[in-house]
Amino acid sequence: MVTAPEAAAPPERLPLPMAAGRRGPAVAGRAGRVLRSLVASRTASVGLGLTAALALAAVAAPVLAPYRPDEIHPLDSLSPPSRHYLLGTDDLGRDVLSRVVFGARVSLMVGAIAIGIAAAAGVPLGLLAGYQGGRLDGLIMRVMDALLAFPAILLAIALMAVLGPSLENAMIAIGVISVPAFARITRANVLSLREREFVEASRALGAGSLYIATLVILPNCLSPLIVQGSLGVANAILVEAALSFLGLGVQPPEPSWGSMLAFGRNLLVQAPWYATFPGLAIFVTVLGLNFLGDGLREALDPRLSPAGSLG
Repeated sequence: MVTAPEAAAPPERLPLPMAAGRRGPAVAGRAGRVLRSLVASRTASVGLGLTAALALAAVAAPVLAPYRPDEIHPLDSLSPPSRHYLLGTDDLGRDVLSRVVFGARVSLMVGAIAIGIAAAAGVPLGLLAGYQGGRLDGLIMRVMDALLAFPAILLAIALMAVLGPSLENAMIAIGVISVPAFARITRANVLSLREREFVEASRALGAGSLYIATLVILPNCLSPLIVQGSLGVANAILVEAALSFLGLGVQPPEPSWGSMLAFGRNLLVQAPWYATFPGLAIFVTVLGLNFLGDGLREALDPRLSPAGSLG
C-alpha cells in the first residue's frame, strides 16, 4: 500500500525545471517569427535599417570619420561642404562629419546606459509592487507618480544642477526620469498575470514567491518592456541632446549633437550646415528608433499583427 509521503513525492518540483527546459525551442521559434514580422513590415524594416546603420557608424566611427573629432583646422573654419569636408567645418575648423559620427557613439551610449539604469530600477520595483500589492504597492506607485508629476526635462535639469554637468551624470539623470515608465508597465502586466492559471499551477507545485515572480511572471512581461526600451532609447537621446544644448550634458570638446546645435544656432545664416547636420542626425535616429519600436510592438503582440499568427 502506498503511504502518504510516497504519494506526495512525485509532484516535488520536478515539473518546473522540465517546463523551463522546453522553453528553448519555443523562444527560438518566437524570435524567428518576430524577425520575420519586422522584415515584412516596411516601417519596421526602415527603423531596423536606420538603427543598425547608426549602431554600425558608432562602432566604426574611428574608421568612418575622415578626421579626429577634436582636430582643428583654423584656416578652414566655417568652410561649406566640399570634397575635403563633406559636411563642412565648424567655427574652429573641425570637420562636422567626423563630429556627427562620433556624436552617434555618445548618443547611443547615453541612450543604452540610461535605459539600462531605468530598467534595472523600474522593473524590480514594478514587479515587487504588482506581486506583493497592499501598502508596498501604494508606496512605490506614489513615488513613481511624484516623479511623473514633474516634466521630464525639468526634472533632468534639476538633477543635473545637483549632480553637476557631465556625461556620466546625464546618463544617471535620464535613467532616473525613465524609471516610472518601466515600473508602471511592469506592474500593470504583473497585475494581469499573477492570478492566471499557469501561476496558480506553479504555486500548487510548491514554487516560492521569488521563483514565481522572476521566472514565471517576469518572462511574460518582456514584450512590452522590450518595446518600451526601444522607445525609451529614442527619448533618452532627445533628452541628452536637450541637456547638452543647455550646456548641462556632454562637455566640450567631446562631440555631441546637442552641443553642436547650441553652437551652430548663432551661425544659421553664415554657416547653416553647422546646425543642420546634427539636427538631421537627431531626427533620423529618433525616427528610426520609433519606427523600430512600433514594429516590435506589432511583432510581439499577435493581436496587432497578422504576422503574429505565423508558426
